[in-house]
Amino acid sequence: MDPGIQKVLDGMNALALQGPPAHEVPVEQARAGHEHETEILGGPGEEVGEVRDVEIAGAGGPIRVRIYVPLEPARGVISYFHGGGWVVGSIESFDTTCRALANASGAIVGSVGYRLAPEHPFPAGLEDCVAATKGLAELYPNEPLAVGGDSAGGNLAIAVARRLRHQVRALVLIYPVTDAGLNTPSMRDFKERYGLTAAGLQRYWNLYLDGSDGFQSDTSPLRADDLAGLPPALVLTAEFDVLRDEGEAFAQKLREAGVEVTHRRYDGVIHGFWRWMKATPKTREAIDEVGAALRRDLA
Repeated sequence: MDPGIQKVLDGMNALALQGPPAHEVPVEQARAGHEHETEILGGPGEEVGEVRDVEIAGAGGPIRVRIYVPLEPARGVISYFHGGGWVVGSIESFDTTCRALANASGAIVGSVGYRLAPEHPFPAGLEDCVAATKGLAELYPNEPLAVGGDSAGGNLAIAVARRLRHQVRALVLIYPVTDAGLNTPSMRDFKERYGLTAAGLQRYWNLYLDGSDGFQSDTSPLRADDLAGLPPALVLTAEFDVLRDEGEAFAQKLREAGVEVTHRRYDGVIHGFWRWMKATPKTREAIDEVGAALRRDLA
């Protein structure tokens, strides 16, 4: 285990002993905890060329999107969907990550404030992500388009890319959720005491689906049969993560569909490391790797 990540994990496990299991914490408390965790582990965001909020029309009302313009002349635009199990997470809790991503990629990042469950279950969040991506493409009609996201945001990014495959030039997936089955070896091996638990993930699925079929291709893309024609994809997974195996299985399924895929497993880290800049240098390494891939694919 990475030493910085081990400290984070020790703190998480000590905190877990003081209260109810994470999957039983009320939603509003879980959201506040996610924001606090990011404040502690994310660190201050780096300077970028410009930050502004815009609204893009969606079926459920205006969708807030925060635009990050890199310090250098921009090439390309990235529609980014944050993680958090479709339930927690926000534009604010991914501010540090999106600032770093804009500069690393040299592209404009649009961080999408999609509707969250349980107030807005499937397909509300996905509808917002599709509408916001179309809106970003209209705002920057001369820029090549990428989509990306982490965890549940990666799940949303896959669905958006499937819908807009003729417009999207690059796909970035950070430990994505790809299947509702929850029956992989990594799901069993790391089901407890590694941050995101199997029970926690099951709760997020239940809140997001609200009775919908979890095995349809929009929610479990590992079961989709129409992946051909998707853009070049970068898939990053974490060694000690319940989602590791389904992310890696999805990378292989993309290859089998003829998609150009780069996959890398980050050893010694757990789910969430993508946004913990202060905890481990591997976060910066991952952001730089994503940035380099986007520079290549959007060139």
